[in-house]
Amino acid sequence: MYVVRPVEAGDIAALETLAAVTMPGVHTLPKTRDKIEQAVERSIASFAAQVDIPSEESYLFVLESPAERKIVGTAAIFATAGSNGTYFSFRNDVIQQVSRDLNICHNVHALTLCSELTAYSQLSSFYIDEAVQSRPEAALLSRSRLLFAVQQPQRFGDRFFVPLAGVTDDAGGSPFWDALGRKFFKMDFLDAERVIGGARNRTLIVELMPHYPVYVPLLPGDAQAAMGQIHPSGELAFDLLTAEGFEADEYIDIFDGGPILQAHKHALRTFTSSQTLRVRTADDQPVEGATVNYAIANSAAPAFRAVTLACPELEGCEAVALSPEVQDILRVADGDSVTCVRI
Repeated sequence: MYVVRPVEAGDIAALETLAAVTMPGVHTLPKTRDKIEQAVERSIASFAAQVDIPSEESYLFVLESPAERKIVGTAAIFATAGSNGTYFSFRNDVIQQVSRDLNICHNVHALTLCSELTAYSQLSSFYIDEAVQSRPEAALLSRSRLLFAVQQPQRFGDRFFVPLAGVTDDAGGSPFWDALGRKFFKMDFLDAERVIGGARNRTLIVELMPHYPVYVPLLPGDAQAAMGQIHPSGELAFDLLTAEGFEADEYIDIFDGGPILQAHKHALRTFTSSQTLRVRTADDQPVEGATVNYAIANSAAPAFRAVTLACPELEGCEAVALSPEVQDILRVADGDSVTCVRI
């Protein structure tokens, strides 16, 4: 069995190992030990903080096999994307061009630099080991962030978004960046990512990125083809997020042109379908009949825990039967409340 829990100081070495296997240009985790330590410290402080209004908090979760004490995945959620400034993206717009003299009217696809996602809460840093990707724990890891948000709504905004890595080649080059960003920043894609640190909220973006709409038909064909396309490493995350209720096509990343998925919380399954149930201790009898997979989470913020459970349909139930082993992992007891959602 695997469990999702908040990151701890003792996880730094394991996170450093995970960060080393991600591809150039695909930023799921900080690459250096110093940055990883900062992310862990910030997350620990965020979980411990008393929050009334979302601000600079960030919450980093890990997927762990308790029996082996091995971390096989990470996922994070930021309270507000623009906590350190303004979060920039390109908005897909349609500009209508009309000539009455020539009797011509047509629409032109354009990209407009915008900061509309600044106040949204941001999901990021999703990574899971290949050995676990086909298991229900992949959905558990992705969804645990939203389960935490269901339990702690005051910590997050009403809207969420997720930037996914765009198309890059084996060397980390980006056709979208080469066609657009390089002309203003005068540097390679990986150099730009390293200089800016993967952030999208720095002042230099305002200073260097074009402030007027970029007409997409003027971009090279390979750059147009890359817009809104996902790096192969992001396909699992995309499938999980769209199944959750996130939608693409309105925004793309200003660097690699990757898709940015967004949704109001009332459009997300975890918010609309989760239920709070009482824990009861399961007997030793095997489960009969059909079962479905659920994500089950306790309700203790600093000690948040979530696991998957195959059980009969819980719709309309008042309690969920958990074995003593699962109760121990979740740190709950008979009569406690847990949050459940089908995955």
